[in-house]
Parts: sequence; structure tokens; C-alpha cells
Amino acid sequence: MTKRIAFYTLGCKVNQYETEKLRERFAALGFSVVPETEAADVYVINSCTVTGIADRKSRNFARRAKKLNQDALVVMAGCYAETSAAELAHMPEIDMLAGTFDKESLPEKVSGLLGRNAAAARAEPPGAGEGKIPGNAASRTRAYLKIEDGCDRYCAYCVIPYARGAVRSRPMSELLDEAGALLSAGYKEIILTGVNAALYDDGGRDLIALINAIAALPGDFRLRLSSLEPTTVNADYARRLIQTERLCPHLHLSLQSGSDAVLAAMGRNYTMRDYRDITRVLKERDPLFGLTTDIIVGFPGETESDFQRSVEAVREIGFSHVHVFRYSKRPGTRAAEMPHQIPEFIKRQRSDLLMAEAAAAAAAYRAKCRGSVRQALVLGAAPDSVSGAAVEFSASAARDTARPSSPAGANRLLRALTDIGVETNSAGSAELANTFISVIL
Repeated sequence: MTKRIAFYTLGCKVNQYETEKLRERFAALGFSVVPETEAADVYVINSCTVTGIADRKSRNFARRAKKLNQDALVVMAGCYAETSAAELAHMPEIDMLAGTFDKESLPEKVSGLLGRNAAAARAEPPGAGEGKIPGNAASRTRAYLKIEDGCDRYCAYCVIPYARGAVRSRPMSELLDEAGALLSAGYKEIILTGVNAALYDDGGRDLIALINAIAALPGDFRLRLSSLEPTTVNADYARRLIQTERLCPHLHLSLQSGSDAVLAAMGRNYTMRDYRDITRVLKERDPLFGLTTDIIVGFPGETESDFQRSVEAVREIGFSHVHVFRYSKRPGTRAAEMPHQIPEFIKRQRSDLLMAEAAAAAAAYRAKCRGSVRQALVLGAAPDSVSGAAVEFSASAARDTARPSSPAGANRLLRALTDIGVETNSAGSAELANTFISVIL
């Protein structure tokens, strides 16, 4: 009887990439992949440990999995398993731990425990899943390409260097082969991702060299960077980076705080002036360049004045989206031992205030885009409409809804929402799926 396996993924795009690779390898061994809400024989939790909330979500899902099938094998994998194995070993709902460096051998281990396809699993060495293209043809519009793993920056609040280890870059030749395979399979957008992508280095060839090499591949496609760290790039780097025409005018550039004092305490190694210089370069290239970011509120020692500088940064820079995080004490990090820890109620207040400012900034960004013509990638049929097609605008990775004036897809804005679609007839949807169109906002 075919064994059923479900995956529950938290955290970054690197985790999403790695889950997809695990999915492919388990499917190749004869497992049937089912949604995480259904009963399965195996549940793999690809965990994140950036915050205490992420830890809690992983534990809660382990409990839900056992309720769905008390006889299931529940695997806690990834960063949380890597940093907190002793803690998780006491959870009765968890049957196996697979840290960051154990994920590649997981199909073999699970197959061996279940007593099926163990020989087939052993025949495929760890790491064999990387480089293979995702098998879901229905979703072949956008694909992640992991270019590096690990980080050596050791920001005061961050546990990821301990969870992911030292920086390891994949060979450029291997990445070009994988990118070429994705394009041959019909993907129109390749998203380059890594724990700290700007640290990519293959024998002196950096991220910009990699982007230019992939951009030189033949085909009708575009590239997107998942994120960059201002700890590793500056304005000059950004200026060279955006010369590549295939690169989407959108970037996630983590700010973390608008206060120079807090940035210094975090060990971020840049100032607000440095950050502004980078954003100025991007906006000079395209006034509608989409910028998204992360900001932590309630870092130890953050004063009301420090917090107001974060508020001012959101207003000034005009982000299309801001991820607001309440500072979460991570064991083993420098910040966990710092004095002047901020009470939770103050963190919540600051989080609520900053999210309101972020929502206003996002609305202002959308209003600024109105009337412009932008490239959009049609993702497929909209889930809430038989005759809809979902699109994604390259400018900000934000979605909206537009109605075409012709089957070719010249559109006018109907509403500004988080999820968007282009309303067309069913034939139009089929014709537009996985194609680029111009959209009038």
C-alpha cells in the first residue's frame, strides 16, 4: 500500500526550496504527497526558529499531526531541530529529529524506518535532490533556485548562523544547469534565494556575476532576488546589481531598525544613511521600484525615540510591505543576555503602531503606481473565479485586480487588495497562463 506523506513548512524561501526537493525525492520513492491537513503516514515539519512564535507553530503542528493519525511518523526537521534537539526530544509527538545538515538524508532514513524502498533511497545519495526540477507541471510559472546556504554575520538577535552553519555557495556551473532545466520546463520566473544571498562566492565569482550568467541564458523569462542584506551590500553594489534588465524591480532589503543606536547594538554594521543611499539608487533606476523589509520592535534597550525613528523610516522610504516582528529572545545569542529587555506589552503596542504605519505606506505605494504600465506574470486561474487569472506585478511582488479591455490583457485597476487576479473569459485564462502581459494600474 502506498504510503502518504505531508509537509508543513515555516520560514524562509530557502526552506520552501528544500521542502520542494524533499517532496520530489519522496515522490520518486513511491510516496504519495498529500496536504498537511489530511491523514498521512509521515509528517515532515520543515521548521524555522527565527522567533519563539515559529518554534510554537512547529510544536503545535506536531500535536495536530498526531491527532490526524496517532500512528504517523512525525519528523521535526530544519533549524528548530538543529538548535533545540534536547528540548524537542522530550516531546512525545515527535518521532524523529532531522537538523539542517540531516535533511538531505531524510528520505533514506524514513524509508528505512518504514521498511520500504530503503534500497532505492540508499541508491540516491544525499544532495541528489538538488538540481532536479519541481514535478508539479500545473504550477510551472515561478521557481526557487537556492544559490547558497549559511551565514557568518552573527547579528546579536539572530540564531540562524548557529542553525545553518558557515556560508556554502553552490558551483555556478551547477546553478546554470538547474536554471536551464527550469526554463526548459517552462518556468518564466526564477527566484534566487539563499540564507544570505549576497555572500554568494564561487571562486571569486559573486552574486552579480551569477545573475548576469543566468540572465544570458536564452528564453523569455525574468529573475527575482528573494532578499538582500545591507550588512553585505552598499549603494555601489546596488547600482551594479540593477543593470541586469531581466531582474524584477523589487527587492526585500532588511532594515531591522530605523535607529542607528539600535542597529549598532544589533551588530548590523550600517547606518540609516547607508540604507537610504541604497534605496535612493534603486528609486533612481525606477521610481516605482518595490521595496519590502523587516523591522524588529522591542529590541533590548530600544527607547521610544529609537522606535519613532523606525516609524519615520517607514514613512520616508515608502515600502510596499513591511514585516513587523516583536523581538524574540533566542537562546545563545548576544541579545538574549543584554540588559534593558523590553516588556511584552510595550512590544505589542509598538508592533501595532508600526503595522498601521506600514499599511498606510503600502496604500500610498499602490496609489503612486496607479496609471503606470507594468509587466505582470499570469500565474493561472484565480481560486475565487471560474473565469479569472491570477497575475503578479514585477514592481513590488504585490498583487492587485484588473479587468482586461482586450484578450491581450491591457487592464484598468479595479481594486487594491493583497490577492489579485485579471478577470477574463475561461479561454482567455488558458491563453494567458504563464505568460507576461502589460497591465495598466
